[in-house]
Amino acid sequence: MSYYTPEDLTFLSSIGYKPRELFDFVEDLGDSNEPSESTALLVAAARRDHFLVVQHGQASQTQITKDDIPSREADFQGLPYLPRITEKAVAKLKGELHPDLMFGCGGDRRFLRANGDICPADFLRQVWASEGDLAKVADFVRQSLAH
Repeated sequence: MSYYTPEDLTFLSSIGYKPRELFDFVEDLGDSNEPSESTALLVAAARRDHFLVVQHGQASQTQITKDDIPSREADFQGLPYLPRITEKAVAKLKGELHPDLMFGCGGDRRFLRANGDICPADFLRQVWASEGDLAKVADFVRQSLAH
């Protein structure tokens, strides 16, 4: 992406981010006025922390495409979309999302808003803490709805 300087690209790489990941948040902010800049930074911080703590600064060579994640209609324990957003969150944490997939897209934001107005970064950290266990993530979502 030509609008990044070499220093920008070095920085993004140092936090485990691909250029398109940040661009997607900026593009959505311009198009739909969300997510906020602070949300984008919090998501980047969660990714950076996972990259440094779990991956020891080593980028994954795996890439997850739309064919590798559950459909939008997938349901878990009465929570439609939960399997999809959870798989996207796991892939986001590992830096494995194909450039055509975005964690925090409009569909993800609708799910998080409808289920207790969960911050995308909080959802990422919960998926990380639960090691992607859908039952634990579902419990977190239900608790968010109760508050």
